[in-house]
Amino acid sequence: MSMPYYVPPEQFMKDRADYARKGIARGRTLVALQYENGIAIISENPSTTLYKISEIYDRIAFAGVGKYNEFDQLRVAGVRTADLKGYQFSRQDVDARSLANQYSQILSQMFSEGPKPMEVELLVAEIGGDASSDRLFHVLYDGTVLDEHNFSVLGGDSEAVLTRLKAEYKSQMSIKEAVAVAILALSGTERKLNHDELEVALLERNGRRRCFRRVEDPEIKAIIG
Repeated sequence: MSMPYYVPPEQFMKDRADYARKGIARGRTLVALQYENGIAIISENPSTTLYKISEIYDRIAFAGVGKYNEFDQLRVAGVRTADLKGYQFSRQDVDARSLANQYSQILSQMFSEGPKPMEVELLVAEIGGDASSDRLFHVLYDGTVLDEHNFSVLGGDSEAVLTRLKAEYKSQMSIKEAVAVAILALSGTERKLNHDELEVALLERNGRRRCFRRVEDPEIKAIIG
């Protein structure tokens, strides 16, 4: 009788992490940053129908990078969870922290017990009454949750994009400045991104119940000049 092939647990986890990271790195980077009137989320995305950024609930946005079918399944699950909680309790009880924790549990379980880890990174963003109460939760492929401030970078060449973003970011930027900084961080100095290659969405401090707004191509073109 042959003995089963033994793989040390640390090597097993390392292989799964490498697999997930490679899948995510093949995608295009996404940037979220605070500006004077809310949170802007910008990604390189030439598709006009397959969105990487979506509304989850009144004040909460979702963004994903990696395999589209996997993060879209998680988006739908988040919408259903938020709707149910808002219906059973109140709309104010739906918050980004609890959604990020639920995503963390799903991704952690898939990473350690599933046939393969999910090749995704997620962002759950919530706008508050002022900038200090805004929330940016970055959820990694293994379920790790990062509570980030001012800005967040997901997927693709994230280290280089983060370096450029740190150098250019400043607080209380206008929406035009914020989008320009995000585009510079995403593209670098060697290429130029056009308006039809970008997906832009905002969480606006607008005094209304629903704060999410998708920025369409003509407005993106006007913003970036």
